[in-house]
Amino acid sequence: MNFDFQLILNILLYAFYGVGGIQILYYSFFFSRIIFLKTKKKEDGNTPPVTVIICAKNELENLQKNLPSILEQNYPQYEVIVVNDNSQDGSNDFLSHLKSQYAHLKVIDILQESRTFKGKRLALGLGLKGAKNEWCLLTDADCAPAGSNWLNKMQRNFRAPKEIVLGYAPHLKQAGFLNKCIRFETFFTAFQYINLALSGLPYMGVGRNMAYKKQFYFDNKGYMPQSDMISGDDDLFINKVASGKNTRIEIDSATFMYSMPKLTWQNWFLQKRRHISTGSKYKKIHKWLLGLQSISQFLFYVLLMVLLVFKFQWQIVMLIFGVRFLLQAVDYAVAMRRFKEADLFWLFPIWDVLQVVYNIILLPSLFKKPSLQWK
Repeated sequence: MNFDFQLILNILLYAFYGVGGIQILYYSFFFSRIIFLKTKKKEDGNTPPVTVIICAKNELENLQKNLPSILEQNYPQYEVIVVNDNSQDGSNDFLSHLKSQYAHLKVIDILQESRTFKGKRLALGLGLKGAKNEWCLLTDADCAPAGSNWLNKMQRNFRAPKEIVLGYAPHLKQAGFLNKCIRFETFFTAFQYINLALSGLPYMGVGRNMAYKKQFYFDNKGYMPQSDMISGDDDLFINKVASGKNTRIEIDSATFMYSMPKLTWQNWFLQKRRHISTGSKYKKIHKWLLGLQSISQFLFYVLLMVLLVFKFQWQIVMLIFGVRFLLQAVDYAVAMRRFKEADLFWLFPIWDVLQVVYNIILLPSLFKKPSLQWK
């Protein structure tokens, strides 16, 4: 049996055409939506009452640092509910003291561990039940808004028929390569879910900066279908109920909700393993779209290297690589400017290759049973 090496290279070349075409489609169609996103007009003066909900468990230090900035928003009608979930670190005393200073702060105490609901599910449900307003804006105790107009800018999206608003929640800038990797990964996650939402295919959101209607939450039975999950409840709730018709996104820099990144590689990977484990429960269309992007990206680089090593039709190969690179660079440049992450632009070619390795390392997390403890 003769081994036709030329035929093998031709097959690999056509396979490269295929995965290259898929990658070009993603960056020219799906991931370019932010480029054409128009800046929202000025607010129309309508300021519906809003409830901000924060679930906290042993978060005294974060509450001391971040809660005042949420309580001092430039907005006329809002309440802040902190659900204090059986904290043992002195959060109770601090919140009681803060209530005497801010009349719009409401505290709901959970005095013992729940044996039925894992994670923050019970805390969030109690917070929503206690909310006196229909629109509820969610964030975490370790988050701080970009400024005093966070609430004002987010609420301009609270218009019928929209029932969900997805925001951006970046990490603070610090020195070191780890910080850049964490920020880039956070940017890329938002880059995907915001662009797909703009394409009419919202599939996730982050609980650090999202809003939805109280009744909408209960009409859809909240997070109950994910009762075995400790993390990713907010993510999966959006995956279940969001659509192109009921969802808006908000990426005005005044609405960004910042948090501290992890400080070690190990802690970051542990966090990402918990987050990525929720992907196995996405709708099939979303798993297919995200999986196709990741698999085609992996095959794109493998086939690129093989064809270049053997210098087979290298001019055509480099042309396809160049078109993809150019589209990717334009999409990232615009998105990073709008997300205030322009300093990460130089990292995107490195991250694009590292992401292949990153995805392979985290792939087993899709099959790993999540932790059942909320810390």
